[in-house]
Amino acid sequence: MRDTLPPKNQVLQACRGISFPEHPMLCAAHDLAALHERRLAASPQALAELDTIRTDLVHRIDCWVTTQLPPSHGAARVHTETLGAVVDRLARLTATAYAALAHASGHELAIVWENLAELAVGYEDLASEVCTGRRRLPGTH
Repeated sequence: MRDTLPPKNQVLQACRGISFPEHPMLCAAHDLAALHERRLAASPQALAELDTIRTDLVHRIDCWVTTQLPPSHGAARVHTETLGAVVDRLARLTATAYAALAHASGHELAIVWENLAELAVGYEDLASEVCTGRRRLPGTH
């Protein structure tokens, strides 16, 4: 995998508050996680504003990722989501998992954390596939 697409552990660190000011994608992941934490307690009026910011952050990730990728192979299958959408879901699940520590039961907590772990592995698989040109993202050629 190219050095420019971070491994899952760095994305998860960014989602938990570690700042990576030199890396555009990790900065956006950090901001998305903070935004999702705010969404958990936001009023319906605030949700629309937060979702506008969220859409912009996802778009920033997608634009940056596109500049980092090599051309995909002619037979590369298209993934159903952009990398920005996957990072957005990682940020949301991270915020939800940490919020669940305060109030969820053992079973509910295990499910939330398992979902986060599975998506992190899915992110890393997708990043590897797009970096090697075996998979392409929506909107790319």
